[in-house]
Amino acid sequence: MTKNVTVYELYDRRSLADFLDYKESNPKEPLVYVLQHPPESINILGAAEYGRLVICLPYNSQIIFSSGPFIHKMRKNLKDFEEHDYILCTGDPAIIGISTSIVSDITQGCYNFLKWDKRERTYYPLRIDLHNKGE
Repeated sequence: MTKNVTVYELYDRRSLADFLDYKESNPKEPLVYVLQHPPESINILGAAEYGRLVICLPYNSQIIFSSGPFIHKMRKNLKDFEEHDYILCTGDPAIIGISTSIVSDITQGCYNFLKWDKRERTYYPLRIDLHNKGE
């Protein structure tokens, strides 16, 4: 039996509106923020076990010359990130680095991300606490 997976794309106006409606109606439900849409050859649907998928940027996004506009865009995309949500690191390493810095800033250094285990072929949640505030 296949589980229905909901995917929101923040760069699509209709999908963004659906996401905002869902977030307002379900503020305690965890979400998986996929930093950049993966190539078609990579299946990330297993990450939906941890929450609905929220794709922040399209596949071909890049930071060209200045990081300022990108930082502004990702701060907007990640502004609702909460400690119970997850980051799924996909795409350009510069996008991953800046985005995790933004999330760390929003959550005071406490956040979750999903790590892919090639051997087990599954995602594992990892809790990050940069300031050793607990757990």
